[in-house]
Amino acid sequence: MKLWQKETGSKKEVESFTIGRDPEFDILLAPFDVLGSMAHAQMLSTIGLLTVEENDILQQGLKDIYAEIQKGEFEIAPGVEDVHSQVEFLLTERFGDVGKKLHSGRSRNDQVLVDLKLYYRAAIHELVEESSVLFEQLIELAKKHKDDLMPGYTHTQLAMPSSFGLWFSSFAEGISEDLGMLKAAFDLANKNPLGSAAGYGSSFPLNRTMTTKLLGFADLHHNVLNAQNSRGKTERTLSFAMAGMAGTLNRMASDVCIFMNQHFAFISFPDDLTTGSSIMPHKKNPDVFELIRAKTNQIQSVPNAVSMILTNTTTGYHRDLQLLKEEIFPALESLKSCLSMSTFMLKSIKVKENILSDPFYKHLFSVEVVNDLVLKGIPFRDAYKQVGMDIESGNFNPDQSKLNHSHEGSIGNLNLEEIEKKMKMSIQQFNFKDVEHSIEDLLKKDLM
Repeated sequence: MKLWQKETGSKKEVESFTIGRDPEFDILLAPFDVLGSMAHAQMLSTIGLLTVEENDILQQGLKDIYAEIQKGEFEIAPGVEDVHSQVEFLLTERFGDVGKKLHSGRSRNDQVLVDLKLYYRAAIHELVEESSVLFEQLIELAKKHKDDLMPGYTHTQLAMPSSFGLWFSSFAEGISEDLGMLKAAFDLANKNPLGSAAGYGSSFPLNRTMTTKLLGFADLHHNVLNAQNSRGKTERTLSFAMAGMAGTLNRMASDVCIFMNQHFAFISFPDDLTTGSSIMPHKKNPDVFELIRAKTNQIQSVPNAVSMILTNTTTGYHRDLQLLKEEIFPALESLKSCLSMSTFMLKSIKVKENILSDPFYKHLFSVEVVNDLVLKGIPFRDAYKQVGMDIESGNFNPDQSKLNHSHEGSIGNLNLEEIEKKMKMSIQQFNFKDVEHSIEDLLKKDLM
């Protein structure tokens, strides 16, 4: 029986269709549902809807369920509609009528909203941690290979000299900038919707500021209808943030797949990190990076899927919103694994040295020669024409060991310290410690 059910239930076809994949995703929400309920119960006890003794019982019961979740012993029983129902049924089964009082002053709408906000907040924390580890790996490689030159490309054609230090650190700084959009998603996830009920508030004198503090939210959605409308807005923002980070990883993975090709052979990996062919003994396939490339493309498609789900939804709750979980939850896990695997693989990358000493790459130095002529007083257009004619006549033979790039962010001045400072500042903006302390206090708080 459902929490909302009267005498007549839904037909099994309707029930199966409307529940969809919710049970598999609701398991992920279980610990956050318990945390939200703990904060809500404490608040109810301060406004007279629960006695001190009833709150004591619920707090201990919820802590027990939280421990069961952490041990992997919690499950949503067959016939139970969702995680919210399962938690309430367990409390009622174990402690009687007091379990039925927990839902006073809230709707499943704001209950799932607070669960989602807490889940997204925690998931973003994990993404930032994985991003930070990858960032450090990229910076380490940039420092190690700052003097190892490689070709740079525009239009996929040979362009100018680059370096592995420049290449690695480009992705490092890209990740630090991707965190900006992720911070916007975090800010939306870090607002308390509890107390908005079905989107129109409650006639109970709820203390929403109290639950905001207990759950470590930075602020609350003050307008209860806006709180309800934030479902979808949060997911849309998060989807774009994930797509941005996925785009950075996608470009790196695409480069790796090309640079491993024998025609390039700029980089290589140990045999046990590549795969072979069933008929071609020589093959060393970049399967991990091909899958990162494909998975990050999937993630980059999520904003469109989220936008289409939200199309035509008016103000207030709609069951359409349930499908957002099917897009966001897998994307979060996929992005986290792509970040982790990128770090794992890059720890073993091997860079080829002295690539640009090969005469094949001499045309990369054309701009260097043009600039040298300009520094000697020749007008740029004349210098450009002179070098171009030398190339056409086959008389272009530059010094391939001579490079003079010194400005900020160039081959000779990677600004790695500045990029590291940028990353540090990006991470500090999230204030994860404040969140952690609030949740720790909630779980450790002595019974009243």
